[in-house]
Amino acid sequence: MTLHTPLLALALAGGLLLGSPSLRAQPAPPLAQAPTEGAYVTLDFEWLDTARARRVPVRLYLPEAARAATPAPLVVFSHGIGGSRQGYSWLGRHWASRGYASLHLQHVGSDRSLWGGNPFELVGRLQGAAQDAEALARVRDLSFALDQLLAGELAPRLDAQRIVAAGHSYGANTVLLASGAAVQRDGRELSLRDPRIQAAIVLSAPPFYGETAPERILGPVRVPSLHVTATEDVIRIPGYWSGAEDRVAVFDATGSAQKTLAVFAGGSHSIFTDRAGTGGAQLNQQVKEATRALSLAFLDSVFKGDARGLAEWPQQFAGIVARYTRSNP
Repeated sequence: MTLHTPLLALALAGGLLLGSPSLRAQPAPPLAQAPTEGAYVTLDFEWLDTARARRVPVRLYLPEAARAATPAPLVVFSHGIGGSRQGYSWLGRHWASRGYASLHLQHVGSDRSLWGGNPFELVGRLQGAAQDAEALARVRDLSFALDQLLAGELAPRLDAQRIVAAGHSYGANTVLLASGAAVQRDGRELSLRDPRIQAAIVLSAPPFYGETAPERILGPVRVPSLHVTATEDVIRIPGYWSGAEDRVAVFDATGSAQKTLAVFAGGSHSIFTDRAGTGGAQLNQQVKEATRALSLAFLDSVFKGDARGLAEWPQQFAGIVARYTRSNP
């Protein structure tokens, strides 16, 4: 049976110098004075996982204040199908300006390269990118990128004990698998959990297509999780259709004792990408502002034990929120 993971998430692009499994790119510039509050640097790396002969390009948004004495928590972000490390910059930049490093992956088997080539073969390329091999490779990309970053020269500036996985659409499924979701293939359970992941931010998570027991798959996810979607968050791709209710079903099936669901009124599946007009230009900006605030409130609740932001958030953005649910032990 094929692990049919999501088939929509229009993002942007990226690419750089091919390196080795070690950290290869410009190091963060030395600071002659105390770092400016909210300042960050953007660093691109392109690593090679020699064991899989697979490139793993990444972009790191690194707070300048992150130092060995005050290492930054880390968010590792997985893009949707057709995306790149340059996408979801509205989140990466914001998190970095608030003290959270953000590592954005590029999955070469399901990245922006899908949009090139013969347009009449696009559907076939998209469907091929959603098969088991790529779905599993994406999770291994995530773990490999963490290995590289935490073994490199920037490691002292990052807190390896405070790591969150985040993703949109296909990337949301990648995050769920890295956070403990389990599927069965050939009579055995595939568990791809990365124990370094302490929490999950899940944007527009599709169902695991072809699977009939979401509780069995998602029940093993135990880390705190934040789920964000919209009432018009519908996936439409030939052979793959998913209604907005599927995002809520993923939330319901997830086994996290501490989990939060936010559903925006209106919107679209691609409203969470860098595209500024999808779902309506005004609502698009409002949803992005609200999602930035909610994700920071979630991170503060996980790593600082401060849930006030999560409690206050629905009142702050009441005009665009259709549903808000929190489950706390």
